[in-house]
Amino acid sequence: MSQAQPESRFLFPRWTNYLLPALVVAVVGGALYVPVVVGTGATPRTTDIGYMPTQPVPYSHAVHVGQLGMDCRYCHNTVEQAAFAAVPPTQTCMNCHTNIRSDSPRLLAVRESHATGMPVEWIKVHDLPDFAYFDHSAHVNKGVGCVSCHGRVDRMEVVWQVHTLSMSWCLECHRHPERNLRPVERVTEMDWLPEGDALEQGLRLKALYNIRDHKYLTNCSVCHR
Repeated sequence: MSQAQPESRFLFPRWTNYLLPALVVAVVGGALYVPVVVGTGATPRTTDIGYMPTQPVPYSHAVHVGQLGMDCRYCHNTVEQAAFAAVPPTQTCMNCHTNIRSDSPRLLAVRESHATGMPVEWIKVHDLPDFAYFDHSAHVNKGVGCVSCHGRVDRMEVVWQVHTLSMSWCLECHRHPERNLRPVERVTEMDWLPEGDALEQGLRLKALYNIRDHKYLTNCSVCHR
């Protein structure tokens, strides 16, 4: 006759012995994973701060805007009426360069474009993802200056991305638009500074331009349509 098996001395099944090590791994791993992910997501490489592609034509904003005083809208002539800021057609360049520095080797691609009718293949610097909707006209016509998003392009030999253009960066302005408002007729002036109290003027302009409150401006549907 076989002997009866002794009753188990354990209250829980053996697999529960692995719970504590698994919990330790999860806590330690999570403590490392979160800062690495957040830190990587905030680096300039990820946010594209400093992105400065080499363009097919070495166009200097520092010369054209800073020294010559050209208005942004001469080349980007759709910003007041459309969602996008148009890249100037070759003819816009040739309006001046037919007679000015017409033989410059730096303008070879412009001359070839003008002769063939094929556009210069400019590289977009400030490129938002397709799931984010941005309307230039809505901002420009409400007193948001070009410099608020693009930085001091009048000092740039080569245009580069100054800000993250991330959702959190946009939301910060949408929560407090008065901090970035100026008279509409001053939107393209890179060195414009408010007279008197900047916040007071911003609040006045916010009311003048009928800018909606932060609850509307931070609604998901405003930028994700």
